Amino acid sequence: MIRAAKSAAALAALALTVLAAPAAEAAADPLAALRAQQPLWHSCATGPDDAAGADLDAAGARCTEVTVPLDYRDPGGRTIGVALSRLPATDPAHRLGTLFYNPGGPGVPARHLALALRQAAPALGARYDIVGMDPRFVGAGTPLDCGWPTAGPGSAGPDRLTFDRAAEVAKDLAGRCAPYRDLLPHASTRNTARDMDLVRSVLGEPRIAYLGSSYGSYLGEVYLQLFPGRVGRAVFDAAMDPDRFGPDLTATQGPAMGAALTAWASWAARHDDRHHLGVTTAEVLASVERVRLAAGRGPLTVGSHRVDGRVLPQVLWTVSAGDDGGAYEEFSALVRVLADAAEGRPARPTALLEAVLTGLAAPDTGGYAAVQTAIMCADRAASRDPLGYYRDIQAHRADEPLFGPLTRNLTPCTYWPADPAEPPTRVRNAVPVLLVGADGDPAATYPGQLSAHRALAASRLVTLRGAFRHTVYAGLFAPRDTCVDAAVDRYLLDGVLPAQDYDCPAARS
Repeated sequence: MIRAAKSAAALAALALTVLAAPAAEAAADPLAALRAQQPLWHSCATGPDDAAGADLDAAGARCTEVTVPLDYRDPGGRTIGVALSRLPATDPAHRLGTLFYNPGGPGVPARHLALALRQAAPALGARYDIVGMDPRFVGAGTPLDCGWPTAGPGSAGPDRLTFDRAAEVAKDLAGRCAPYRDLLPHASTRNTARDMDLVRSVLGEPRIAYLGSSYGSYLGEVYLQLFPGRVGRAVFDAAMDPDRFGPDLTATQGPAMGAALTAWASWAARHDDRHHLGVTTAEVLASVERVRLAAGRGPLTVGSHRVDGRVLPQVLWTVSAGDDGGAYEEFSALVRVLADAAEGRPARPTALLEAVLTGLAAPDTGGYAAVQTAIMCADRAASRDPLGYYRDIQAHRADEPLFGPLTRNLTPCTYWPADPAEPPTRVRNAVPVLLVGADGDPAATYPGQLSAHRALAASRLVTLRGAFRHTVYAGLFAPRDTCVDAAVDRYLLDGVLPAQDYDCPAARS
């Protein structure tokens, strides 16, 4: 009897030990169960009309979904899914590891753009598995679509009446997201960084390499801050100011956009034989000013479209598409059409202008603009005072007459139905990282890049001087530069971070 009792007690103790082990493990790591998930890899194409997915499949990619917490403060609560693709290294014998790539946005699916990176930088694709992860609420995971009839309020226009119309649009868009107020606080970049680290763990990678462009650089900055030991080599292309990122970041972009427009005007003056906008930089800019004034008086007729003072700055924003001859040629033709319309002549849109105007009038297909807004509203609270924005616009009418009413305008975040769940991430660390960017970048302004450089104390900065383009690596979204490409490839492939900051001179077209 005594022996049997001892045996029963031993078995009971063993059972308690077995039961206690998972409980202790969960207490030590609340994400243990999610880290243990086994993703089901499958074809990337979601149907016969999914050309991007078919291209991934043809390139040997596989896709999957990973379950993540909606709220990392409650890891055992509600979950959502994030979708990703993985392209295996084409030279597995010399594989360096896994590289996560985010192309920017926010609100842009990254899954299918992993292939674009491998095509643009085949040396990286040879040595790394490339992972493209759609951020939470974006793309093929658990999407969020507020059903917006337009992508945003646009410019505040020339006067108080047009500002009030923009405010009405912003308020309406915010209201359309109100049914999702339980999700909105958790759309932050901070949570996407946490998702990325959970995916890293599920993939069995102790550390990752990372390449982020534009918004992707801010995601990388936050990831570095939260998980400094999980990053091997990281490159941020067109680094965002981590102390300003949020719904009002665009307020810094007006002067940079003006400089980009002036750079184009200098090019257009040298090619006046084709578009007849002026033979000097000042004359070309005067042509643009006449268009602005005319659109402020009444809508310009361009084909079947009407271009008023609220739409025009959005159209002219396309000057940021690139600073090479081809991009400038297209933009010059676009401005010529607008100038004709401003002068009362028949104006038929170019292919670029037709695409821009059609896009601006289109609903927010897929919810990408709404999610972009949700991410920025969750990252940093915006002012709830609409008139504060109007006063700021008015204060800058003289020095930013064209782009200021657009970049300084309010957004739906002013009326957003949910507050951020956490304060903004303060980025301050000494993790080695390479920053590359153009000093004339109209979106990731150079002062913002310098702010990121200071916040990342062990970073090195390679500057493309005299360039007015957004992003600079591998020709992914702007003209390619061999000097910048060499710096990035040397670091990601060979691990050689520059000993000091240096400049690359931009090629002239």
